[in-house]
Amino acid sequence: MAKTQKYVYFFGGKKAEGKADMKALLGGKGANLAEMVNIGLPVPAGFTITTEVCTYYYKNNHKYPKELKAQVLNALKKVEKEMGAVFGDPKNPLLVSVRSGARASMPGMMDTILNLGLNDVTVQGLIEKTNNPRFAYDSYRRFVQMYGDVVLGLKPKDKHEHDPFEVIIENKKHSKGVKLDTELTADDLKELVQEFKTAIKEKTGHDFPDDPMEQLWGAIGAVFGSWMNERAIVYRKLNNIPEWWGTAVNVQSMVFGNMGEDSGTGVAFTRDPATGENVFYGEYLFNAQGEDVVAGIRTPHPISELAKENPALYKQLDNIRKILEKHYKDMMDIEFTIQQGKLWMLQCRVGKRTGFAAIKMAVDMVKERLISKEEAILRIEPNQLNQLLRPIFDSEEKKKAVESGRLIAKGLNAGPGAASGKVALSAQDAEEMAKNGDKVILVRIETSPEDIKGMNAAEGILTARGGMTSHAALVARQMGKVCVAGCGALKINYADRSISVEGRDDVYIKEGDYISIDGSTGEVILGKLETKPSEVIQVLITKTLDPKDSPTFQTYNSLMNWADSIRRLKVRTNADQPDQASNAIAFGAEGIGLCRTEHMFFGENRIMSVRKMIVADTVEERKAALSELLPLQREDFEGIFRVMKGYPVTIRTLDPPLHEFLPHTEKEINELAQALGISYQTLKAKIDSLHEFNPMLGFRGCRLGVLYPEITEMQARAIIEAAINVMNEGVKVKPEIMIPLVGHVNEFKLQEDIVRRVADEVMKEKGKKIDYLVGTMIELPRAAVTADEIATRAEFFSFGTNDLTQTTFGLSRDDAGKFLPLYVQQEILPADPFETIDQQGVGKLVEMGTKLGRSSRPNLKVGICGEHGGEPASVEFCHRTGLDYVSCSPFRVPIARLAAARAVLNERTTKTTKSKVAAKPKAKSAGKTKAKAKKKSTK
Repeated sequence: MAKTQKYVYFFGGKKAEGKADMKALLGGKGANLAEMVNIGLPVPAGFTITTEVCTYYYKNNHKYPKELKAQVLNALKKVEKEMGAVFGDPKNPLLVSVRSGARASMPGMMDTILNLGLNDVTVQGLIEKTNNPRFAYDSYRRFVQMYGDVVLGLKPKDKHEHDPFEVIIENKKHSKGVKLDTELTADDLKELVQEFKTAIKEKTGHDFPDDPMEQLWGAIGAVFGSWMNERAIVYRKLNNIPEWWGTAVNVQSMVFGNMGEDSGTGVAFTRDPATGENVFYGEYLFNAQGEDVVAGIRTPHPISELAKENPALYKQLDNIRKILEKHYKDMMDIEFTIQQGKLWMLQCRVGKRTGFAAIKMAVDMVKERLISKEEAILRIEPNQLNQLLRPIFDSEEKKKAVESGRLIAKGLNAGPGAASGKVALSAQDAEEMAKNGDKVILVRIETSPEDIKGMNAAEGILTARGGMTSHAALVARQMGKVCVAGCGALKINYADRSISVEGRDDVYIKEGDYISIDGSTGEVILGKLETKPSEVIQVLITKTLDPKDSPTFQTYNSLMNWADSIRRLKVRTNADQPDQASNAIAFGAEGIGLCRTEHMFFGENRIMSVRKMIVADTVEERKAALSELLPLQREDFEGIFRVMKGYPVTIRTLDPPLHEFLPHTEKEINELAQALGISYQTLKAKIDSLHEFNPMLGFRGCRLGVLYPEITEMQARAIIEAAINVMNEGVKVKPEIMIPLVGHVNEFKLQEDIVRRVADEVMKEKGKKIDYLVGTMIELPRAAVTADEIATRAEFFSFGTNDLTQTTFGLSRDDAGKFLPLYVQQEILPADPFETIDQQGVGKLVEMGTKLGRSSRPNLKVGICGEHGGEPASVEFCHRTGLDYVSCSPFRVPIARLAAARAVLNERTTKTTKSKVAAKPKAKSAGKTKAKAKKKSTK
């Protein structure tokens, strides 16, 4: 008989059917609720409906598995027994919350319903049970409002709609002459319940459901339904969360923080999620429910105040903080409720944090012996390093702004960094302004999950309400946005698109005006403010800060040293000038993987020589123009070799089409013709002759050197002469000359022969020998599939993955922006292939080219030099493929170093998992076992 599939897992008391490592099945919330029960923390009883039900729900036209109803009823009975109350009972009602819980945290993106189970009968039972009519009706009106919004669809659809329930509440407060919700009486709240129900009937045509079981299934369906709402879809795309994961649903007994001043609720972090400091960090409100804290409707108190207000309770919470950190070995985000002096834990999860905090926490936890160096590296997403490199406001500029009265308000420092931009007062406006190229600060009374697109488009986020655990603060930290929250002095008027400031009659800000926010101090400053480099940049690049005076740099440096001790893959940089090379070395680069010589041709003192070369009619004229360029190129290479001090330098010979160096307007052509001493018609005819229908596939790369070998001759001479000159100064040099856009081995042979001949000539002239390599850039599919032939001559390969992506897909990266975003949005492609390597297509060519090349030349050095070299997933791919190095822009070098270390650790994890699976004994089939038994008995 087939075993019934289990869809519902109970937790409560001292028993939980789940545990922390079951996140894929129970979601993060459900798995962690079970785990807290397992380690003895006080958790209200409940049950989790698995993510498998969500998958089933969407595959079967919003229907549930037939076994689900009985399993829910069975679990509900266990909850009733544990909590000593009965769901729907008129005398002793059990109320529940219904919440989502995906395996990856998605704060605020899906729906929640609290206080479920109330109706006109059970509310009387709640009054008798608690002797607190105001509390009972407050819970009832909250339930009707949330259920109306979430399940019955009365939530506003866009920024122009008002929440009908909020309008009713505001009218009620106005009629009663009060300002706060807490000032409404029990009778006022009772009236609100009826007014809410009337509004629901008017808008939906249906009565509010009174049957608690109908309410429960309506809420479960709404939570599953919210997995596919717009904000959840946007959030998943932004955070690479697969749609097929689905969400679990958690049904949990209600405990109440709104029963009076001996009750309350709070959200806290076991460390500061903005700075990483090891302090208990959070907020609480007495006489409130959890949504009041998270939604930012009331500004809560910092958790440190609880230590003074109720020392015993604070001590209990602080003890739980320590238990959780020791158990999970990570910073945890917790929700708690105090019901008439008793503490209950409602949630714990690994907390969202800024990149800055993530790095500090990981390094600190290694020093505290909570985690290993390897675990620290795996915890930090490489792109989080960007936050350590982010600009801060120049202290002198900021001081002047403050002294001149431009500091207009101060809020909570919810997301570090500095940002200036134009004010946008809605998410839609922020998106539109950002699309037009403006830097934007999204300013809201409070953000909601619907604002996710605008938050993503903005440089920074500023809210008038909410605390450090509000939606704005939580999401901003995860996105790495600068954020100032709870800036109560701001008076935001959505109607006339303006902001005023309490106590500052001289300040009136219109949408589109500039403001600046400091997410490290919480300050809001009028106008645009200049920024300066971060502490890491000040230590490494500008050399204006002593490393000993910067704890931030010391933390960064520890992490980078650990990464370097683990990674196999080398990290080089793409640099064309000595200052770029110097920056890259400071960031830890181990060579130059791509030096683009054409970037050296655009300077004012050399572009004329380049143009003379292009318009030359004879080889002699062309050589004369090139002789003007030779000393300039040689000087460029000398500067780079000096900075690199023996690190390898890969120099690409001329690559772009020649028309890029020529003018195109009539005025510019006239000016150039006069400077060259030729007629306008002659020059125009030459320019027209160079016109190509598709320059990306035309006369460029090695083809230039094949047709005009004197160009390759000049560049090879400049490189070798520069190398010998710098070597004579006592500096080691390792030049690598790279021939671009080779599609056939014969093209490479022609160019390599020129380079070798010129190198021999220079070494003979100088009386010095120098080691150098000649290799090629693999950026055409044909080069990848004939790499074994090319490697018979080439000493190294560097995959130019930008052009390889273009030629593999048949895309132009300059034009693909017209449709690629739609391809990603509609999941035709999983990601933009110019941002992360297309591993199934372009990646296969890289793998094939590497394998074929090394079949001819086993010691072939292989790297990549497109911008993919600084993208973490692409770096990991290069590690798995066996490349020797990646090369990226200087400021992405630290990201590549960390990604390369994580690639090693992820590979170890994969191998360990596979070996464990392989080591498991295979189960013997029942048939074989019976046969053996029969054979034995026969004997």
